Amino acid sequence: MKDILLITPPFTQLNTPYPATAYLKGFLNTRNITSFQMDLGLEVILALFSKKGLQQMFAVDVSHSLSENAFRIQQLQEEYIQTIDVVIAFLQGKQPNLARQICAGQFLPEASRFNQLDHLEEAFGAMGLQDKAKHLATLYLEDISDYIVECVDENFGFSRYAERLGRSANSFDELHASLQQFPTFIDDFTLALLEKKLQEIQPKLVCFSVPFPGNLYSAFRCAHWIKSNYPNVKTAMGGGFPNTELRELKDPRVFDYFDFITLDDGELPVELLHTNLEVPKEQQVWKRTYMKVDGQVVYKNDAIQPDYKQNQVGTPDYSDFLLQDYISVIEMANPMHSLWSDGRWNKLTMAHGCYWGKCTFCDISLDYIKVYEPVHAKIIVDRMETLITQTGESGFHFVDEAAPPALMREVALEIIRRNLVVTWWTNIRFEKSFTLDLCLLLKASGCIAVSGGLEVASDRLLDLIQKGVTVAQVARVTRNFTESGIMVHAYLMYGYPTQTVQETVDSLEMVRQLFELGILQSGFWHQFAMTAHSPVGLHPEDYGVIPEIPKIEFAHNDIQFVDQTGIDHGQFSFGLRKSLLNYMHGIGFDFDLQEWFDFKIPRTKIPANYIEKCLESEIELIPKPNAKIVWLGNTPHINYYTKSKKGNTWAMVQLAFFQKMDTVTIHLPEEEGKWLIKTLEELKPNAPQKTFIILQKSYESSFENFELFWNSKSIQMLKNQLLVF
Repeated sequence: MKDILLITPPFTQLNTPYPATAYLKGFLNTRNITSFQMDLGLEVILALFSKKGLQQMFAVDVSHSLSENAFRIQQLQEEYIQTIDVVIAFLQGKQPNLARQICAGQFLPEASRFNQLDHLEEAFGAMGLQDKAKHLATLYLEDISDYIVECVDENFGFSRYAERLGRSANSFDELHASLQQFPTFIDDFTLALLEKKLQEIQPKLVCFSVPFPGNLYSAFRCAHWIKSNYPNVKTAMGGGFPNTELRELKDPRVFDYFDFITLDDGELPVELLHTNLEVPKEQQVWKRTYMKVDGQVVYKNDAIQPDYKQNQVGTPDYSDFLLQDYISVIEMANPMHSLWSDGRWNKLTMAHGCYWGKCTFCDISLDYIKVYEPVHAKIIVDRMETLITQTGESGFHFVDEAAPPALMREVALEIIRRNLVVTWWTNIRFEKSFTLDLCLLLKASGCIAVSGGLEVASDRLLDLIQKGVTVAQVARVTRNFTESGIMVHAYLMYGYPTQTVQETVDSLEMVRQLFELGILQSGFWHQFAMTAHSPVGLHPEDYGVIPEIPKIEFAHNDIQFVDQTGIDHGQFSFGLRKSLLNYMHGIGFDFDLQEWFDFKIPRTKIPANYIEKCLESEIELIPKPNAKIVWLGNTPHINYYTKSKKGNTWAMVQLAFFQKMDTVTIHLPEEEGKWLIKTLEELKPNAPQKTFIILQKSYESSFENFELFWNSKSIQMLKNQLLVF
């Protein structure tokens, strides 16, 4: 028996738990409140994509005529039923030897998803056997998914369910009507698993974390079932969806399903929900909580206790999850793009909120963005070590809105000081502070990838967005990451207010050049959406758009609008995504941009070497006086010797630096070499950090012209280990 059952409803992702309930469970541990968490979405997928599950799926009577693709899958049903369990086990990492059989062919039944293989054969050549097999197995699962959508349940999706019912649902009517219907085929799997868990845990309170519109229907369906079958168990909803969409909630019917809906950070609201189950009504206080009182929706926020600080919320707790059963899939042959679906990642944050907090398309008025609070680097790495012990996994995805560069540096140094071997990636802004040296430090600490918003690759629009970067700056930063061995993904946007057709075409040309030069590895285009809590949504008149806001009774976030330019930005969707898919596979760079579109577009005004020119910026020869310096290399092998020439002799030293892939050997005058040996020991990460000016003064106390020494060939040979920030 546990006090609280925390549930992530179907569906989010297959490869790793969505972290919201792990964060809450970690906090509840600090308050001695017992809880159990489950990823209901994963458990439904595992039940459905099994031999028994597929037998039930194919047994569903199909009343309409089938497409050619669905008919083929139906005819091959025995092949799917025979192979499904072993394919799932392979994707869980439990049957690695199956990769050879999958790649050899004639093992997986194939339907329409496999048609794309003709276009990806070149990309497959660069993939390892395991990755290629994962990709083929993913296509196999997607074929089955297509059959489910056509023949069994049109709302199915691996990372969402009935998403249309939650997206911009200003009225509760459609969702409410759907919930009055008989449970769907997927609902039957969901509710059976839920019932089993409720009988096992016997909670007093069930909390659903709903991050996305695609989780909303299932959360309501489960809550309704609990009310019908366990009327004494209270139900609550929190998470990303209510935090952004349910801030103007008025429809009392919602509370026929949920007793409570909380907003923003969930730690204190959930703690008070738990407390209020045990205390008299007159002692109850609430934090950012909706409920129904006397038939009306009431918002209560009378607790005077402040929210917990980030150093008080504890370490996320991933226990209870079926960590060995998550499924790694690879949807496309792009190493950076696969990070979102391949591999198990422990999710953490370096900071609450966004340190920039100015982008005009973003929900910067809401607490999850607005309230910025970084976590100390030592606490972050403490949490990493705890999670490694708990989960057995050393991979981390920092899910920050934008990880602060200075904090990333301190986290990297702390990882190196502790000799931790970890793999991590995160979201960033393309700040100019991401120098090559900082990127090399991040790489040395285990950073493998970053994702950031390039948005519209136009300096005019980036300024209007208040992004705080330029295209040239983004190019230089992506170059620094790439040269250090860190992959880069760019979020791209089209259709921003006042954007012209010419700017869309020019933005695509900028993106083409970034990929062609190899300094961008992955990207994703999305059409601008105006949200209620962004500067554009709050002040649309300043951006040349006219909002269309209906009566709000339920959800309110995405706002339909009329762009006064009159441009149909949606017409660019297919061409932008098709071109990007090709660029991510390293092809199509020589195509004229017109070839991606079936309508006339203007020629780009961007010179063909624009990005290349941006990269020709001067390298700073002498760092700033207060710049910090760190030595990541080993202690050199030392050989003293004498050099003679024309009757003169010099005492010299040879320093051999053994690096992972090569050996760097330099020769210096003996005294200068001794100074360098001593200094490098003092610059190691575990030593107190020294600034450039202190280093200069130390050198010039014994020698002359530090600038000449710093820029000498010998020191330049050490620059990938002697880093300046």
